[in-house]
Amino acid sequence: MFSLKNVLYFQAGLGVLANMSLLCFCIFIIVGHRPKPTDLISCQLTFIHIMVFLTGGDLLLTDIFESLNINNDFKCKATFYISRVMRCLSICTTCLLSVFQAVTISPSTSCLAKFKQKLRKYMVYVFLCIWSFSFSYSSSRIFYVRGFTNVSETNQMQITKSCLLFRMNSIIRVFIFTVTTSRDVFLVGMMLTTSTYMVIILCRHQRQCKHLHSIKHLRASPEKRATQTILLLVIFFVVMYWVDFIISTTSVLLWIYDPVSLMVQKFLMYAYPTISPLVQIGSDNRIIIMVKNMYSKHHQRFL
Repeated sequence: MFSLKNVLYFQAGLGVLANMSLLCFCIFIIVGHRPKPTDLISCQLTFIHIMVFLTGGDLLLTDIFESLNINNDFKCKATFYISRVMRCLSICTTCLLSVFQAVTISPSTSCLAKFKQKLRKYMVYVFLCIWSFSFSYSSSRIFYVRGFTNVSETNQMQITKSCLLFRMNSIIRVFIFTVTTSRDVFLVGMMLTTSTYMVIILCRHQRQCKHLHSIKHLRASPEKRATQTILLLVIFFVVMYWVDFIISTTSVLLWIYDPVSLMVQKFLMYAYPTISPLVQIGSDNRIIIMVKNMYSKHHQRFL
């Protein structure tokens, strides 16, 4: 159990470091260069991932609250609420990134082509809608979470070392489960649909290129590289999210607290925010060139 906790701390530290680096690169690109519309979405997603690490379980932000001697009930409700908001924002923003990239690479003859300018024009309003939905949707859970007490009751389940989840009314529990499942099925369905569409576009483009050039001389365009990166991230997110969803839903429905399952769930929850920035940094030529320039300047300074 102790080794699993150390793995989570290492994973959280690596994830925060990678996301902070990507966030700095995104801000620099947005301020100093001509940003792509997807850069704004990636920047927001990176910030969300940082908050996921800070509010997740018994890590980082919980330890800060303990050092400040903040009321346990407030600490529990605040971290749990922010954590749920960030999880909702994560799936919504990842879906938006997938949809936006599908619209961006769609050919001019496609029915999606007419949405290219509209999406860019109303991007800020889309962000506001996503954040408003996440804050309002996640507020329902806050009434069923309280700080840990030594009093043992059958209608409560420990979800972290400082938080207890109280059993909901069966009607409310079924309602929340139905709404959450419907939301997740819809968003994941959108991701899979747009991902399939992007794969079809890439395969069609690959076949057209084979008729014009030798395969040895083919080079991936920036749009193609960005699309492949987003496809990889979406597939990884969908797998991790649904495994996490199955574990958490089973625990709540069966009302079973298993520390090992909780650790595995946290590991899965942190997997996507940890891998995502590393994949984005390694696949974005602008960031690679920026790092090379920084390294060359640093190297010349010491020569």
